[in-house]
Amino acid sequence: MKIYITRHGETQWNSERRMQGRKNSSLTPKGMEDAEKLKERLASVDFDKIYASPLGRAMETAEIIKGDRNLPVETLPDFMEMSFGQWEGRKVEEIEAVYGQKYRNFWEAPEKYEPMGGESFPQMLKRIEKGLKVLAENAENQENTEKEAVVLLVVHAVVIKSIYVLVKNLPMEEFWNPPFMHGTNLTILEIKDGKKKFLLEGDISHL
Repeated sequence: MKIYITRHGETQWNSERRMQGRKNSSLTPKGMEDAEKLKERLASVDFDKIYASPLGRAMETAEIIKGDRNLPVETLPDFMEMSFGQWEGRKVEEIEAVYGQKYRNFWEAPEKYEPMGGESFPQMLKRIEKGLKVLAENAENQENTEKEAVVLLVVHAVVIKSIYVLVKNLPMEEFWNPPFMHGTNLTILEIKDGKKKFLLEGDISHL
């Protein structure tokens, strides 16, 4: 099985440096343009399924990349963005001014991060691990001897980072290791005989 994983395109709140989490804002013209570029890059890939986080920005990006493929965009709630609780919708400058070290821990020491009404990193990882199992089980049900399952997964920055941590078995301290999660970056994960391996990580050559 191959999973083509991408982050949604730039949103209005991304451009305003606001924390989004479970709240949503629409793609900017740049976000739509970047999604179109990834659509062109993946035009020849024969996807069996297209999955997305149920949040609007991921669904909007998935619909653009889908193009004229006769496939529905199926939602997987386990791959929603991390819940940021009281921080959602607020500008990062304001959050840092009010919460100081707690906000810095989010980026610099995630192992010490304490959510303000949202999710912790361990809670997030548990949810993403469950989602990956669902993907693998779905693929097993559709795979045959002639063709491995190939799926597209459109999600969020922290979700992709969580997948990296789980697959590479990284300590929490290394959660934010490179690559940076640009909008519509492309990661390819292969799952074969129960083993997971990255074939591509955070690539933005289409941009």
